Amino acid sequence: MNQTSSYIDTALFSQACDYVRDLQKHSMGIGTLSEKTIHAVLKYYYAPNPAFHEQKVGSFVADILVNGEITEIQTRAFNNLRRKLDVFLPSYEVTIVYPVAHIKWLSWIDPATGEISKPRKSPKTGTIYQIIPELYKIKMYLKNEHLHFTIPLIDVEETRLLNGWSYDKKRGSSRNDGTPVAIFDECHIDCRRDFLQFLPDTLPEKFTAKDLKAAAHIPERTAQTALNLLFYLELVDRIGKKGNAFIYSLSNHTSDDTI
Repeated sequence: MNQTSSYIDTALFSQACDYVRDLQKHSMGIGTLSEKTIHAVLKYYYAPNPAFHEQKVGSFVADILVNGEITEIQTRAFNNLRRKLDVFLPSYEVTIVYPVAHIKWLSWIDPATGEISKPRKSPKTGTIYQIIPELYKIKMYLKNEHLHFTIPLIDVEETRLLNGWSYDKKRGSSRNDGTPVAIFDECHIDCRRDFLQFLPDTLPEKFTAKDLKAAAHIPERTAQTALNLLFYLELVDRIGKKGNAFIYSLSNHTSDDTI
């Protein structure tokens, strides 16, 4: 059921990284004042020509608009996209790009002195399942055939401020910025059936959220949310219960992308 990957243009991604770094170096700006580096790099990766960036559509501005197709780069808070989707989806194909930090090197900044620590590799590896909580925020749009998703798995150098509430000031700290350094993989969700890639091939024919948790190595809450979405999309059926847990199986309608 897993079908992650597509053609990855590593050279183009490197060019986008270099271009944005050059803009920052020369203080030329990279779009809106609040734009972060990851957002800027991905904008130039998916649309190298800046003429297609920040296009007015109705009362909103699309990150990218090319040949009637809109691309929105969103690192979090999918709920903030609802009003845009209401305007965009009736007339445009819309792809939401949700970057995931595959490998992360983390440096800490002391806000009092400006001192930056040496980067250390995070023990965690990012996966496509990180989009699940965000998808739930726009669950009511997922059946729209004009809505698509791209999940680039990127390697990132991230800086954070030592301003948290814990004794070492790391818990609850603020993220300063993240700088992409490479692209590892890319996942696409272009039609309803593509959501099935969240179900590993190792799942039994009948399964629970705990089974998905174990097979995908994700928190149980994420597994429950994923199955909630797949049930809403009519890709899995609830065929019984085991205690308080639903038992699922693949729906007979998974071969048909029509809702």
